[in-house]
Amino acid sequence: MLNIFFTSLTVEHWLILTSLIFSVGLYGFLVKTNIIGILISVEIMLNTVSLNFVVFNKYLYSDLTDGKIIAMFIIAMAAIETVVGLAILILFFRVKKSNKIKFLLMKQR
Repeated sequence: MLNIFFTSLTVEHWLILTSLIFSVGLYGFLVKTNIIGILISVEIMLNTVSLNFVVFNKYLYSDLTDGKIIAMFIIAMAAIETVVGLAILILFFRVKKSNKIKFLLMKQR
């Protein structure tokens, strides 16, 4: 049953879906004031880009594995970005006692 559904999807369907998800991540990145929310939005955008690589690999170059390999590198990079971002957040929270981005941009006196 699901196989019939997924075989009827084209590249255009996947591009519409991924552009909507990427737009949600971009909106969250631009609007959120919480650093954790910004990190989650960046993760959403990176996962959408890796999904695009897999979709293009499946529909355009199904005999190659380049898109899947690049998607794995993007997932690894996203994990590293999360670890570094959370380490910076913990350090920032210890100093400022807040996780809001506006306190990060303010100068200390």
